[in-house]
Amino acid sequence: MPVGMPSQVSGDKTAFDRFAGWCSSMVSRAPFFAFCVVLIVVWAPSVAFLKFDTWQLIINTVTTIITFLMVALLQNTQTRNDRATQHKLNAIADAIADLMSHFSEHAGADIEQDIKELRQAVGLEEKESTSKAG
Repeated sequence: MPVGMPSQVSGDKTAFDRFAGWCSSMVSRAPFFAFCVVLIVVWAPSVAFLKFDTWQLIINTVTTIITFLMVALLQNTQTRNDRATQHKLNAIADAIADLMSHFSEHAGADIEQDIKELRQAVGLEEKESTSKAG
């Protein structure tokens, strides 16, 4: 079922979506960055002074796992943001196309080519259209 306006997009998010949004909010703040810098400053000298191979293996493994998980969480957030942005652009393009059609009816101009160019300019395809007529 196509959605007519961006305000009609459901705000329902899964538990994973909410968790991913929360993580994105937390890791994009200055305190998290400061924590990462402090962690590196504390860890870096341990390479020179502590010759524990197991310690380095544990640190490298943990940071790799955390990085992998964070990429998945942040990608979820980015994908939802991209979809919302595209939906808004589609609604704007449809509104402009409708406005152009309305004015062309009164002016007697052939506006179909202009509408097609508008849709191509904003990347709107028929299958992505928010209008019911599509």
